[in-house]
Amino acid sequence: MKYDVEHCIGSRLRKLSRIADRYLRKCLTGFGITENQLTILFALSKLGKVEQGKIGEVLVLERSTVSRNVKLLEKKALVIRTADYRPEIELTKKGVDLVQELLPLWEAVMDELIAKIGAEGMEYIKNLEAKFQ
Repeated sequence: MKYDVEHCIGSRLRKLSRIADRYLRKCLTGFGITENQLTILFALSKLGKVEQGKIGEVLVLERSTVSRNVKLLEKKALVIRTADYRPEIELTKKGVDLVQELLPLWEAVMDELIAKIGAEGMEYIKNLEAKFQ
């Protein structure tokens, strides 16, 4: 089958990701963290103390992306990392407090995005993810 460039799945998914990230950036204004850092903080709030590599697996992030962001979160005293060969990371009290503060803002963003794509769109996204796992 022949495709036109505008049919590129990767390009279209990245475009949607950038749109969603734009909404998230609004709620993160003034907090000094990025969308990836927010995702890492939220994952740690669910997983607890975990090997740093596990975060990359769970979030499907490159090792260098996780490492860079964990170092930045560590500098902000939001996470603590062991000095082991395979370091474990966890939220600090400050990190837990920030997650609690950001959660309602994030939920408002999710409400706004879901209002745009609808329940059917959310279900479709879940089905797409399941096909690639």
